[in-house]
Amino acid sequence: MVNSLKSLRVFAAATLLVLGLASSARALEITLERPGEREFVRDLAGLIDDDDRKQIRAIADKLLTDKATPIIVVTIDSMAEWGGEGMTIESFSTILFNQWQIGHAKLGNQDWNTGMLLLVSKGDRRARIELGGGWGRREDAAARRVMDSLIVPRFKQGEFSKGILAGVEGLDAMARKLELPTAPRPASHYLMGAAFLGLAVFTGVSLYRRGSSGWAWLLWGVVFSILGTILYQMLNNRGSGGGGFGGGSFGGGSSGGGGASGSW
Repeated sequence: MVNSLKSLRVFAAATLLVLGLASSARALEITLERPGEREFVRDLAGLIDDDDRKQIRAIADKLLTDKATPIIVVTIDSMAEWGGEGMTIESFSTILFNQWQIGHAKLGNQDWNTGMLLLVSKGDRRARIELGGGWGRREDAAARRVMDSLIVPRFKQGEFSKGILAGVEGLDAMARKLELPTAPRPASHYLMGAAFLGLAVFTGVSLYRRGSSGWAWLLWGVVFSILGTILYQMLNNRGSGGGGFGGGSFGGGSSGGGGASGSW
């Protein structure tokens, strides 16, 4: 009788332990549905403009085709709304990354796992770049520069859509082993506008003083030659790698713990 009672108690304790573990597992589940294959964006907080969303999807689609590396962008109002109450954004993004299995664990017989997640929680004022395990910790410094230089400064100005687009552009450059942008895009726009304004003034003065025999036409010829060369190279680079990877964004990938977080 005593042995039976002890056995019953052990069974009851084991049952409670299993139920407790199951309850904890459910508590750790993020209730977000992942985007469809090659959709790349879930903008639940409504932060991304239509034009920027199109650019983000175009960049992400090209990168997935060229490098089998998906960039998934998620915006939410708060982590608590989706089962993440009390969580850090690092824990939330790791769970979400693994739950969605972003990226592909292998390509053929080769380990891959190069997925990228950009998560923005507006109400928590937190953002996170989470990298797949295939990146190791090699690109943490690059992810930090993308976060600190391209994303957070825009967010501080309330430019969430442009900040997210700039972040995706930075991640694309990182994945392609290209030099990362070092300043928000508007600064380059102002410099370019100033340069063209200067050229316009010079052209007007030259035409006024010397007519069609002035230096203005030669200068504009050089400018358009340079721009034509740059455009030709960009088109060639974007058009290369015909065919490429034809799979989707999700294929057993898992987080490696690398990346960068930011707040504003």
